[in-house]
Amino acid sequence: MTMVRQTKQRAAVIEVLRAARSHPDAAWIHAQVRQNLPSVSLGTVYRTLDALVEGGVVVTLERAGQATRYDYKRAGEDHHHAVCRGCGAIFDVDAGELPPLSAAALPAGFQVTDVRLEFIGVCPDCQPEKTG
Repeated sequence: MTMVRQTKQRAAVIEVLRAARSHPDAAWIHAQVRQNLPSVSLGTVYRTLDALVEGGVVVTLERAGQATRYDYKRAGEDHHHAVCRGCGAIFDVDAGELPPLSAAALPAGFQVTDVRLEFIGVCPDCQPEKTG
């Protein structure tokens, strides 16, 4: 992670993201930040999120046709995501619970700097009820 210059707006956005476990979009983050900083604009929140993503503090979760969602990178909480095709819910998947991945299939000399794994499927709430 690179250092991101700290401003009160960035501190407020980081605090909202730290408290959120729902992978919020920028509009939701903006609404939460405005509770403490009423004059903050949505544009400022977007620029702040861009800087935090660039600095490696936050990751984006993007789906075609949907607002970009954001996830704060917590130290010691390495995780991936499971995304429901039905409702769009995003669930954390503990990376420590998954088998190790092999870099053998990568091109020779390829240097991995980050791994992002997503499981796409249907959550239990969106699955049709099974009749027995």
